[in-house]
Amino acid sequence: MSDRKLIRPSMNEMMDKFPTRTTGRRKQVPAEQTNAESFYYLKQMQNRTAMVVVLTDGTELKGWIEWYDKNCLKLNRVDAPNLLLFKHTVKFMFKEEELRSRRRRRPPASR
Repeated sequence: MSDRKLIRPSMNEMMDKFPTRTTGRRKQVPAEQTNAESFYYLKQMQNRTAMVVVLTDGTELKGWIEWYDKNCLKLNRVDAPNLLLFKHTVKFMFKEEELRSRRRRRPPASR
């Protein structure tokens, strides 16, 4: 019998034809926390900005943020007890001055 040559190319030949992807770097995973929330809370706390906090049930609370952590906010209020709010109960919040300016801009209701 004669020596037969394999039809299939060797692995070394294949590696030379198709380079591996080691030349490119992997994309970095985006940061889990951007610190935007922390920056916003710290700014409002330092200025003692009057805030309106709207809860998921529609209740509006007015006060300023004294402190916060991962799960809670402490809302100080005038002529009312201070509150510890869980963040998951907060629908949204905004500055109280935006509420006042929105009321001033509203046109009078026509009859």
